[in-house]
Amino acid sequence: MAKTDRLAGIDGPVFGIALGCLLLATLPLALAPEASGVVIDAIYRWIAHYLGATYLWAGAATLLFSLYLAFGRYRKVVLGPPDTAPEFGRFSWFSMLFCAGIASGLLYWGVIEWAYYYAAPPHGGAIGSPGAIEWATTYGLFHWGYTAWAFYALPTVAIAHACHRRGEASYRLSRACRSVLGRHTEGTLGKAIDVFFIVGILGGASTSLGLSTPMIAEGAAQLFGIARSFGLDIAIILGCAVIFSISVYKGLDRGIRILSNFNFILAFIFLGFVFLAGDTAFILEASAASLGKLFENFIALNLWSDPTISTSFVEEWTVFYWAWWIAYAPFVGLFVARISRGRTLREVVLGMLLLGSAGSWLFFMVLGNYALALQLGGTLDVVGSLETHGAPATIIAVIMTLPAAGPALAAFCVVSLLYLATTFDSAAYTIAAGASADLGPTAHPSRGHRSFWALALAILPIALLAVGGLRSLQTVSLVASVPLLAVGVLLAVSLMRDLRAGSA
Repeated sequence: MAKTDRLAGIDGPVFGIALGCLLLATLPLALAPEASGVVIDAIYRWIAHYLGATYLWAGAATLLFSLYLAFGRYRKVVLGPPDTAPEFGRFSWFSMLFCAGIASGLLYWGVIEWAYYYAAPPHGGAIGSPGAIEWATTYGLFHWGYTAWAFYALPTVAIAHACHRRGEASYRLSRACRSVLGRHTEGTLGKAIDVFFIVGILGGASTSLGLSTPMIAEGAAQLFGIARSFGLDIAIILGCAVIFSISVYKGLDRGIRILSNFNFILAFIFLGFVFLAGDTAFILEASAASLGKLFENFIALNLWSDPTISTSFVEEWTVFYWAWWIAYAPFVGLFVARISRGRTLREVVLGMLLLGSAGSWLFFMVLGNYALALQLGGTLDVVGSLETHGAPATIIAVIMTLPAAGPALAAFCVVSLLYLATTFDSAAYTIAAGASADLGPTAHPSRGHRSFWALALAILPIALLAVGGLRSLQTVSLVASVPLLAVGVLLAVSLMRDLRAGSA
């Protein structure tokens, strides 16, 4: 492997424009939070209304394309020379892949997402009816399942094939589009694509950090007997930034790999504890019912645009989720491409679709159904608490019902913080790679460059927390994802041209 300390030069235009976009997005939020909140809401509603169906079709098309890659004529193509051995073992490869892709948002939504749908049934059913409850537990699996992970798989294999098979000297979206862009790859159009890529990371990562920070802060306030405050939120963000800047500084093998492996194991130990401590029979039964409903209605879920009932559910939730995954996708794709040298197209795609979905589902089935059992059994009014106290406080209240509540809450907060850190050290590494000059297939961006972006990633979430509300966090992902819809098409077309050329 090439030295991880090798100094890599910075691509000045990409770095400068990306940093400028970050500052331009942050300053209005910081200087005029109330007015920014009104504008943010209007932007979200306009994009969701006029482009909502586009996101649904994009999800269905991306999933079908990913399945073609996994089972079609190119499934055995190795991402690298034919005799290349994978750089990382399967466990480390998947733990880094999973931790990069889900962040602590999985712990946030895994506990509470069903409660939003319980209170406002997506298909217009009666609140609390058996049918409404089944839909409530099914939609979380859908939003974190095959279609979502397909958004990750497309840029992963496109970038990996370009770098490991075609010999591109840099892990960039623009280089993966060379077969379409041609001579424009190093020109203005190519640099614009790379800026869109970095803006997407900033938008998606800010949503994750903005969602998870109040939850972790609520847990810390409960553990240490202190008041929850905006200052505590900032302290959590900065503490997280320090953790992932150190991990990024250490590099892939000594930092990100070790942190990902540790947190992957810790998270599933915690899930096992909740599974055994809760109503195990109910968790199993509810999980089976929601999986059955998901598979029975999978095609309809992907294409349902709510044209007659007009509950706004699709615009409020599915479009938001697809936008969030799309904004995150280039970053996850670049990072997973970097760690997937030597694996086949089929192995990478199915690893992401099947294992990524299954890992995500476990969180929803265990944590979500544990919370649902509290609601139905009258132990805790989760839905009422959500409406009165908000999601972060309600999530912590759910965790506090576990046996040995203090240690359980401490473990939950540690897992949440480390999942956030493992995602953001991957994000910082990826932004630095995208804003660096050509690195070659195995070299890394400089440590200082990686650490800079690790700290810069904290700026926008702090400004979004000042605005407050779920809408601001949803909007930043939605806006960041719009240009990446077109980039996804370029990636798919370019990958197919490369695959055909390679087999000719």
